[in-house]
Formats: sequence, structure tokens, C-alpha cells
Amino acid sequence: MLALTFDGPLDILCLGAHCDDIEIGCGGTILQLGRRAAEISVCWVVFSGNTGRQDEARASAADFLSEVPRREIELLGFRESFFPTQWSAIKDEFERLKAKLRPSLIFTHYRGDDHQDHRVIADLTWNTFRDHLILEYEVPKFEDDLGRPNLFVPVERQTARRKVDALCQHFRSQRQRGWFSEDTFMALMRLRGTHANAPSGLAEAFHCRKLVVEGG
Repeated sequence: MLALTFDGPLDILCLGAHCDDIEIGCGGTILQLGRRAAEISVCWVVFSGNTGRQDEARASAADFLSEVPRREIELLGFRESFFPTQWSAIKDEFERLKAKLRPSLIFTHYRGDDHQDHRVIADLTWNTFRDHLILEYEVPKFEDDLGRPNLFVPVERQTARRKVDALCQHFRSQRQRGWFSEDTFMALMRLRGTHANAPSGLAEAFHCRKLVVEGG
């Protein structure tokens, strides 16, 4: 299995439809990159959430980015579950981000996700950023739509523990959801860790649709 590593400066754009999506999908990866990358910046954008959920999201993002020297957190107010009817306004936000950022790596939703809000963000990511490395993360939930990812990031056990603890600590409003649990998050990382043969047995998984490798 070939390994892709990030050693130099890294400008990351994280996109999430809802207040906990980024943490669930790539929280472990962000925590590890924050410790390992020589120079890293992260722009973290959440597209929906009422006042209470945005308070949760702001505290969570600050926690996950605590070791990132340059970070920006944006919380937008689009109506949750109605993203397809707000397409043009959300597209305007993507164009604004494109005008001010030059990300070397983008984390976004999986295009095969059955949640309508997730699909809108995924589609607009590809529609807007055409010359970037885009990794689509997965969010476990009621729909059976995880797909078959092709890129894996091994996650250290202490990092996985921190990710799950932070999710359960910050997003108290989601605890009534049957799938939002420590067991769910650890089980998915364990499954993906098996697929990746990760040393810790844990990993996060992504869909990488296009990757250009430059020759020596």
C-alpha cells in the first residue's frame, strides 16, 4: 500500500453542512495534522446551525484546532435540511471562499451521501474548486450510504479517544440521536483501521476522486 504524506506548508479548507460534520468526518486527521505539519493553516466553515448549535460548533472547532497556529472559524446560518432550495446563496458563499483562499487540501462531504445538505456541499465543492486536492469524508447516520472509500488516514489511539470525547462533550444537543454515540464513532474508525491495516487498528476514511502525482 502506497503512502501519501504532507511535510511542507499546508493550507486546509474544512467544509461541513452541519455543526458536527467536520469533527465526525475528519476530526482525527485534523488533530494529527495540527501536530505534525511543519506549517499549517485551517479555514473551518460550517454552513448551518441555530444559535445553540453554533455555540457548540464554535467551542468544538476551537478545541480541534487548538494546536493549529493559523485558524479561522466561520459559522453560517443557512436553513438546515433545505440546502437544495438555497443553492444559489450557498454557491455565492463558495465563490467568496474561492476568492479569498488558496487551499492545498479540502475536506468536504462524500458526494454519494444520501443527506440532501451533505450532497449540496459536496457538489458545490467540486463545482467551485477545480484544481485542488479534495478528500470527501464520511458521516455515519440513519442512511446506509457509507460507500467504499479509497484513501485512509491511520489514527493513533490517543487521538481517536480525544476525537470521540470532544464530540460527546461539545455536542450535547445531539445525544438523543440513536447514532450519535461513542460506540458508533469508534466502531467506524475500527472498521476503517482494518481496511487500512493501521498500526493502531483505527483510521478515518475518505473518497479521493482525483489525485495528480508529479514525477521526480
